[in-house]
Amino acid sequence: MRLSELWEAESPVPGDPEITSVTDDSRKVTPGCLYVCVRGERFDGHTKAAEALAAGAAAVVTEEHLGLGEREITVPDSRACYGQLCAAWFSHPERKMRFVGVTGTNGKTTVTTLIKQILTACGYKVGLIGTIQNEIGDEILHTDNTTPLTFELMALYDRMQKAGCDFVVMEVSSFGLVQKRIGPTHFEVAVFTNLTQDHLDYHHTMEDYYQAKRMLFSLCDKAVIYGGDEYGRRLYAETSCEKYDYGTEGNFAYTPVSLRAGASEFTLRQSCGVLTFRTRLTGEFNVANATAAYAACKLLGIADAQSIPALEACPGVKGRCEVIPTGRDFTVICDYAHTPDAIENILSALRPVTQGQLVCLFGCGGDRDAAKRPLMAQAAAKYADRLIVTSDNPRSEDPAAIIADILVGLEDSPVDREVVTDRRQAIFHAVETAGTGDVIVLAGKGHEDYQIFEENRRIHFDEREIVAEALAASAQEA
Repeated sequence: MRLSELWEAESPVPGDPEITSVTDDSRKVTPGCLYVCVRGERFDGHTKAAEALAAGAAAVVTEEHLGLGEREITVPDSRACYGQLCAAWFSHPERKMRFVGVTGTNGKTTVTTLIKQILTACGYKVGLIGTIQNEIGDEILHTDNTTPLTFELMALYDRMQKAGCDFVVMEVSSFGLVQKRIGPTHFEVAVFTNLTQDHLDYHHTMEDYYQAKRMLFSLCDKAVIYGGDEYGRRLYAETSCEKYDYGTEGNFAYTPVSLRAGASEFTLRQSCGVLTFRTRLTGEFNVANATAAYAACKLLGIADAQSIPALEACPGVKGRCEVIPTGRDFTVICDYAHTPDAIENILSALRPVTQGQLVCLFGCGGDRDAAKRPLMAQAAAKYADRLIVTSDNPRSEDPAAIIADILVGLEDSPVDREVVTDRRQAIFHAVETAGTGDVIVLAGKGHEDYQIFEENRRIHFDEREIVAEALAASAQEA
């Protein structure tokens, strides 16, 4: 591809060179490539610009004049330029499909999954990009990031478009927005689920976190915004596109009728009347998620006669209030809850349907927002009868130090608590000590099938398998 084709304008470099690849990674520079210098938190790509040219790059894109001659192209924003170039490299697949973006702290995975299942039931082929996995129709693809890096994202769009996808439904992370990974993607509908404390190790303040999420709503035609928290109400006031709010009040106002484990019935009031839904999801927070998915599909033009049966048939999402079969007189639930709000949501939903003790097993990730650790403990103590404090993904931190941070939140709480640092042993202990009617919530890992330790060392760790092993061990002892 000639540089002028990629640039979508007259070549900024004499001779209009043939471009063999596009990259912002200095380690991937090859002869004929276009190297884009991007500044990151720890590395500035501009420091490798001269080396890239020496290695045979056809040109370099910079944000400042480096005096590298006619093969240096200076632009105001190299990150934004890189997104445009990656999209052009794949002939702009983002222009050939319809996009739905979902952002927020909690609920993104459930909402995107529900939207995909509704659209699929209506006969559309749908791509999904998210935390658990990426999907092209029924094809499952591994993912490392909620929002893939720019070139990888455009390559994924390209695969989806060539596979015949009509829609792409994606979780749009705050990292992806701030780092402009989504390039020139424009969303027909964008959804905001909520905003609670998370990722402050990266964003530093809630205001910065909010401003990152807000960026999505300058890139969409229509917005669906949760009005149940202060940030949602603020976003609604500050958003200028066509917008709708949902919650217990608003354009899409839900009222729970019956909430049970594995089933929720609710009514939904909107301008055209009142509808009744019966879903297979647990808790009022999932009523909110279902309402968001329904509203987004309605704005896409999906008729109620199609969307309601599809939504009611959705079985739920892996690692999101997922019941792990036990064959015993107690229940084990696996959930990704790893923020104070998410812990409170899942436990408050299960509290009314728990006949015995509500047990919460949880830890906190290392090298992540440490300020939320005592807050998670306080949220768990608010609803649980018993806590088992353990590890999550300790990464480079000492698990005992993380647990010490958690326990600060329990200093004034009378709740029963135990510390079992090894998460596998903690799960065995929870199963061994379970009583009739107990509900054990394994919080924090959800869909993840690994644990991360120092130097990014990963071990296989699937809580479904560990629960099965614990059940088998307890049966032998009995």
